[in-house]
Amino acid sequence: MNDKLIIYQILTRLFTNSNKYCVPNGTIEQNCCGKMNDITSHVLESIRSLGSTHVWYTGIIEHATKTDYSRFGIRPDNPYIVKGRAGSPYAIKDYYDIDPDLAVSVPDRMKEFEALVDRTHKAGLKVIIDFVPNHVARQYHSDAAPAGVKDFSADDDTTKFFSPNNNFYYIPQQKFAPSIDLGEGKSAYVEFPAKASGNDCFNAFPGQYDWYETVKLNYGVDYGDGSRHFSPTPDTWLKMLNILRFWAGKGVDGFRCDMAHMVPVEFWEWAIKAVKEKYPDVKFIAELYDVSIYRDYIYRGGFDYLYDKVNLYDRLRGIMCSNVSAAQITQCWQTVDGIGNHMLNFLENHDEQRIASREFAGNAQLAIPALVVSATLSTGPMMVYAGQELGEKAEDAEGFSGLDGRTTIFDYWSVPSLRRWMNGGKCNNELLSDEEVRLRDTYKKVLNAAKNEPAISRGQFFDVMYVNYNNPTLDPHRQYAYLRKDADEVIVIVANFGAEANCQIAIPQHAFDILHLEKGTYIATEIISGKRQKKTLSPDAPFQTAVAANSAAMWKIKLTRQNASPKKKSSIKGGRDK
Repeated sequence: MNDKLIIYQILTRLFTNSNKYCVPNGTIEQNCCGKMNDITSHVLESIRSLGSTHVWYTGIIEHATKTDYSRFGIRPDNPYIVKGRAGSPYAIKDYYDIDPDLAVSVPDRMKEFEALVDRTHKAGLKVIIDFVPNHVARQYHSDAAPAGVKDFSADDDTTKFFSPNNNFYYIPQQKFAPSIDLGEGKSAYVEFPAKASGNDCFNAFPGQYDWYETVKLNYGVDYGDGSRHFSPTPDTWLKMLNILRFWAGKGVDGFRCDMAHMVPVEFWEWAIKAVKEKYPDVKFIAELYDVSIYRDYIYRGGFDYLYDKVNLYDRLRGIMCSNVSAAQITQCWQTVDGIGNHMLNFLENHDEQRIASREFAGNAQLAIPALVVSATLSTGPMMVYAGQELGEKAEDAEGFSGLDGRTTIFDYWSVPSLRRWMNGGKCNNELLSDEEVRLRDTYKKVLNAAKNEPAISRGQFFDVMYVNYNNPTLDPHRQYAYLRKDADEVIVIVANFGAEANCQIAIPQHAFDILHLEKGTYIATEIISGKRQKKTLSPDAPFQTAVAANSAAMWKIKLTRQNASPKKKSSIKGGRDK
């Protein structure tokens, strides 16, 4: 059974919003909001057909917002410490509740989420949600916590910067005074003593680019002197474990753990083990930006997968923008050699700029070779951000976010390419351009191949670039070639980040020895185009393929005598699988 994950990330608030007439900084009444109920079985089936195995529903848990839901018994947030009208989905205000924006019936929001989980599972997909462990909204308050669960900071000693028993860090005798407007009079936001902000800002004066809307959680680390206090088990650890178990009990199949490296690995070692004792199949994905701690968070912390942003993503972005040589891809897999199956690869997510934006590549087609590399370089997961497969350009200045090449996470908005694809719930090509249709079809072929081809999903990898650096038919700065092999199938992959090329790729004898390849001439199928051609696989003759500009070729060969081209004046009958 193949188990390579293909994750489709949805910013739930935006995904099904069909409003064509959004206004910058608009309210929910003006701009509307996507709903969980609109993610129907048909929508989910369409997502699954793209090759997806999991859906990451971003922004599900209740977070701070400027929208007033007090009529439903939800405490309003002070608007001066909320970023954007809708608020950041990473400023959690109640870990035990669903964001009311996403519900058709606010009082039934948890039931609507449970129904979404059920629909997702029936569509053959699994559910991932965010777990935000490092920080909470400044006015965190749970009105949905199970009986006996105390709020964060309920028992804190606010006279101390640090105490092992506190949930927050405090700046004693200091009033919270960020470099933003906190209002005046009765509507002003007042915090005394000030609490440390989420991005490790341990003073009362965060700037406008700090995470001033959040409060840093205390896991037993005294940032004043660097000491660590993990015994007895810190109260924050216990609270967070209860939260993880709560959502796992709702049928959640995985957690994308926000800024996991800002939480001590000792907590993850303890918490992940405890969750998996009862829910062994739940996956943990770490957002992590430090290669030097990758192995510690896998082997000690217990994470199943880690973001490989600072390694592969950054290199691929540089290659697409012609600032980095494609030859550096070799260094990428070498950096994570032995843990490549734990690396989650991506080209877009809610934090990064859209490929087709003016601020990035300006053309979604330029990402096809990077897509193939990201999806097939290892057996680890591949993630796609909703709209990426359509070439979303992020050309709107939505409000708080501004025109920055990203799709907003702070505002009520509608994503143009997704709106056209959704087409009132039809999920079809009627309103898409020819270019968008072709792009989505390419994503569908590549992602399904990554999921279904054993050579990619579980097979061996062999980099052939070391014998091709002096190859006059292959530019190592713009082309990258490698093999994937499982059982009697091999896939020869060439990613071309440059102009059209006719490559003659040397495959060394060492590859034949390591992968147990048998040289010969075979009928090969190119996975993206569907073309079938005779191809010679030999250490004594180059593997020949044409590759279109900014594209890739993925030649699949079945290494059986039946598939081998017959020699002249002879025929091969029968045979056995190699």
